[in-house]
Amino acid sequence: QVQLVESGGGLVQPGGSLRLSCAASGSIFRINVMGWYRQAPGKERELVASITRGIEPNYGDSVKGRFSISRGNAKNAVYLQMNSLKPEDTAVYYCKANVDLSLTIRNNYWGQGTQVTVSS
Repeated sequence: QVQLVESGGGLVQPGGSLRLSCAASGSIFRINVMGWYRQAPGKERELVASITRGIEPNYGDSVKGRFSISRGNAKNAVYLQMNSLKPEDTAVYYCKANVDLSLTIRNNYWGQGTQVTVSS
């Protein structure tokens, strides 16, 4: 079993910054991809950013140049640095990991989400 726990959300003014963290635990052989998605009220869940071994990070168009994703040294954590935040960034942010449990078993896992609110 694999668990993902997000932290770092909160209330911030427009133009401000937040740093989200996601820690993975459990019987992990290898984490291939980690990423962040978000879902605003009444909207579909959308990709914010993802990072894969040996590949440049991928970002949603609306956050390019403002957000930065990175992996921890132990590769069991992922971070999202969010700068120049806008009210339209308000959403619940979810961590996702594509995990190899063995050489033959691969699954996706989701965290419970952390609320980010951008408002004056």
